[in-house]
Amino acid sequence: MFMGEFKHNMDSKGRVMMPSKFREEIKDGNFVLTRGLENCLFLYPIEEWEKLEEKIKGLPLTKKDARAFVRFLFSGAIKENLDKQGRIKIPDNLLQFSKIEKEVIITGALNRIEIWSFDNWNSYIKEAENSFEEIAENLIDL
Repeated sequence: MFMGEFKHNMDSKGRVMMPSKFREEIKDGNFVLTRGLENCLFLYPIEEWEKLEEKIKGLPLTKKDARAFVRFLFSGAIKENLDKQGRIKIPDNLLQFSKIEKEVIITGALNRIEIWSFDNWNSYIKEAENSFEEIAENLIDL
């Protein structure tokens, strides 16, 4: 399980250090990095990505929203490894999507890691803090 919030800087080659707590959870250093929601990036350990793939295979191909979601998630996905220093390389297309420039926020989100631009994270948190109680109330019945 991934949890916590960490601030790091991306180097000039597009590499970001993964927090040590997270590196321990990524078995063999293998993961899938892809577009996430709210303009962040999702990083899944291979085992979690494979579980997600199985669920997505069950989506009806005849539904336009299902096709759009599959395209969004899988067209940006890459399989990668942590390097020997525990860094990940973020490709240019994902940097553009996420608007990551230098400062990066890496957060745990249960079975995945989210990677945010510093500015996007701060905007998201400010907005979420204002509506957290309402969000919790809406989700309590799930």
